[in-house]
Amino acid sequence: MTTASFLALGVAEPIQRALAAEGYREPTAIQVQAIPPILSGRDVLGIAQTGTGKTAAFGLPLLQRLAADRMPAGARAVRALILAPTRELAIQIHDSLCRYGRHLSLRLAVVVGGVNQNRQIESTRRGVDVLVATPGRLLDLLNQKHVRLDAVKTLVIDEADRMFDMGFIRDVRRIVSHLPRQRQSMLFSATMPADVAHLVKEVLSSPVKLDVSPAAVTTDRIDQRVHFVLENNKRALLLDLLRDEAMKRVIVFTRTKHHANRVAEALGKAGHRADAIHGNKSQNARQRALEGFRRGRSRVLVATDIAARGIDVDDISHVINLDIPDVAENYVHRIGRTARAGTGGVAISFCDPSERGSLSAIERLVKRALAVADGNGRPPEMGQTAAPKLGRATGRPRDRKRFRRGYNSNRAA
Repeated sequence: MTTASFLALGVAEPIQRALAAEGYREPTAIQVQAIPPILSGRDVLGIAQTGTGKTAAFGLPLLQRLAADRMPAGARAVRALILAPTRELAIQIHDSLCRYGRHLSLRLAVVVGGVNQNRQIESTRRGVDVLVATPGRLLDLLNQKHVRLDAVKTLVIDEADRMFDMGFIRDVRRIVSHLPRQRQSMLFSATMPADVAHLVKEVLSSPVKLDVSPAAVTTDRIDQRVHFVLENNKRALLLDLLRDEAMKRVIVFTRTKHHANRVAEALGKAGHRADAIHGNKSQNARQRALEGFRRGRSRVLVATDIAARGIDVDDISHVINLDIPDVAENYVHRIGRTARAGTGGVAISFCDPSERGSLSAIERLVKRALAVADGNGRPPEMGQTAAPKLGRATGRPRDRKRFRRGYNSNRAA
């Protein structure tokens, strides 16, 4: 908890009014560290996970500096550019900045793929103060001469590690090549792999380095569990767990888009209000699914990793990894959808024998062994009634070893 205030950080009164209307009482750790150097014009490198208040950390001082300098952008020009890896995150950032800057009379626009570009072209035609964009769509508009980046004074790259994961880094470098060399630049990332470190050297100049990543990779407020279950029994286990009324708002993560669709369809047939969100969905369909989940029209949202960091919904009670992620860091981003804003949450992973290596990588990353659910595949507090016959190993520690030995003997056969 920080004792600083937005006033003490130098945030202007019109923005303070907007924050008060949003219920923001005091700044988070990343906001305390980031706002003063950004206001002073320094480049910033921020290491912080989602849910820590990053958008306001760079957004508040960015809006304030733009409002203080009323230089018009000019036709098709952009004064500040924010790059985000996913459509959902880009829209979320744009909407947040619109709320923070409601009293500043700035022009903001968002350009993302998956929707018709005509409205986006019109929104940037007279120039904008802030453009939030995904790399692919922005490059399309650049190539068509609908957007100019020669007037950009500020660049923000958000979720830089995710840019690499999704293969966008070449697009990011092409975009940066269109920007003036004299600019303020900021880069935020949840992790700092070598590729991101190289990008930092290319983009930032003598940055202020901020690190508010927790000592533990995953928050202690998340109850993390694992069920050992054969692949063809996972869906039956999921349906059984969803009988628990404590699962009020649930995200189920799958590895592929097609699996997400099949799971959502199966849940619907079983009487659960469910929808899917992934890269093959149109932007409008993804927004409808996300809004339905946020408003409670859907109890379950089935998602792939591409959507993980763009899901900013309060009061998610459970995250279920129907498929263990291949990349251990994606586990952290998945379960980070719950236990936000000081609340608690539950993360449940289903582990087939073929996924044991991925589970071990996750446990090394989070520096803990995930708690093993009890013998019938159900958390102890859920009782023993109506457990399906799933043909999996029991969850006692000695059975975890038997489970893995069985996997090895099956491979040998």
